[in-house]
Amino acid sequence: QVQLVESGGGLVQAGGSLRLSCAASGRPLSRYAMAWFRQAPGKEREFVAAITRSGGSSYYADSMKGRFTISRDNAKNTVYLQMNSLKPEDTAVYYCAAGRPYSGSSYYTDGYDYWGQGTQVTVSY
Repeated sequence: QVQLVESGGGLVQAGGSLRLSCAASGRPLSRYAMAWFRQAPGKEREFVAAITRSGGSSYYADSMKGRFTISRDNAKNTVYLQMNSLKPEDTAVYYCAAGRPYSGSSYYTDGYDYWGQGTQVTVSY
């Protein structure tokens, strides 16, 4: 199994930036496609971004394209989410997720077997 721990969340003003990190342990991160999801109060968990095992390809939800960047450092067993031009509607708990070993990326929660505990991002007006 792989354990995931997110960090880097916090309170930021609209237009600001944050970088989230997801540290993995237990298994080499290179085995897993990785993703970020988020969940706002009263809403379903939604896809934010995904990255392939090598980091060669990445995918984004339409509302995040051009603002968010997902990246990974397999040597450090860490995945990142750089978030720029943040908006109040980006306020949510952000979750890191790891897919099934050696599988491809997915836009859906059922494509991922391992989840972190989440980190709160709050964007004020």
